[in-house]
Amino acid sequence: MCSSNAKVTMGVEITPAVARINGRPVLQPTCNRVPTFERLNSLKKTASKPLPPPPPPLPPPTSANKTNKASPPLSPKSKSPRLLAIKRGSDANSLNSSSEKVVIPRSNTKTPALERKKSKSFKESSGGSGALSSSIEASLSYSSSLIVEAPGSFAAVRREQMALQHAQRKMRIAHYGRSKSARFESKVVPVDSSITAKTDEEEKRCSFITANSDPIYVAYHDEEWGVPVHDDKMLFELLVLSGAQVGSDWTSILKKRQDFRDAFAGFDAEIVANITEKQMLSISAEYGIEISRVRGVVDNSKRILEIKEEFGSLDRYIWTFVNNKPISNGYKFGHKIPVKTSKSETISKDMVRRGFRLVGPTMVHSFMQAVGLANDHLITCHRHLPCTLMAARRPAEAQADQ
Repeated sequence: MCSSNAKVTMGVEITPAVARINGRPVLQPTCNRVPTFERLNSLKKTASKPLPPPPPPLPPPTSANKTNKASPPLSPKSKSPRLLAIKRGSDANSLNSSSEKVVIPRSNTKTPALERKKSKSFKESSGGSGALSSSIEASLSYSSSLIVEAPGSFAAVRREQMALQHAQRKMRIAHYGRSKSARFESKVVPVDSSITAKTDEEEKRCSFITANSDPIYVAYHDEEWGVPVHDDKMLFELLVLSGAQVGSDWTSILKKRQDFRDAFAGFDAEIVANITEKQMLSISAEYGIEISRVRGVVDNSKRILEIKEEFGSLDRYIWTFVNNKPISNGYKFGHKIPVKTSKSETISKDMVRRGFRLVGPTMVHSFMQAVGLANDHLITCHRHLPCTLMAARRPAEAQADQ
């Protein structure tokens, strides 16, 4: 009785109470539903069943097993069969080991070997004469569309052909000697001698003198720049011009050189030192020179008079810094020429101490180049050697004067 009642109760399905809002049923998610008794019993039965034991793994294949397997005989020309990848079993409970491999041999169908369709001329040349040149010419007689062999065979024939050509070329050179190519000889154009001489003359100058340089600047380079100067008026003039070209260029200053001479009475220091303020203003307005520069020239002329009283001349004061011997520099390239040196800094400091104006190290170095205290012509310039020789004659003359 109890068992029958239990069965009856086991078959009864208990459904959860449906929630209602305002008298209307509301859907419940599946996670909130209570499973029936049958579903619970089935879950319990499946959970209580023990899992079957796993089958024993297959023994690893040995050499004897491999030989016992039926496999077609392999020819020496065919490649060895390639092993396939591991095939996994579909059973979820079975254990897949790395030794479970399925080997499927390749089919016995033999692929036909690729052959080269040779022309008639090739067969005749290879069968008849054994000369290398004739076989090469015959092998090149068939078209490239008939080549069906693996790539590289034609390259080997080509290499043999090129080796033969090089050998023949060496024999011709050994017999006839090397000859110049006609295509290069035809392009040779005769050069005018005047153009060549002009080009050589331009190349001999310093690198900052170019074909576009102004003729007045070229003349200054060829005649004055680097030449030792010992005249007080010329030293005063180049001191003023060197200060004026700072922030400008030598070409512009050289074009106004005559205006500077007229404005400052030929650079006579005694006359310039007596110029009044009114005259300075008129000079600035008439010649277009800045008033500050005019005042600086007048002040420097007064300092020059003081130096003459102490040293006797401006020439003796200036050349004392280099011991009456110009500094000859051997620069090969224009960009190696400095804008100032330790010597120019020394002279600048002494002149500033004495009250000179507009005499910085860069300006003093430019002044040293202009008056020949430093020979900065490049060694490739045609003016380097003459300036050096003139500098060598100066110490002998100075000793004779003393």
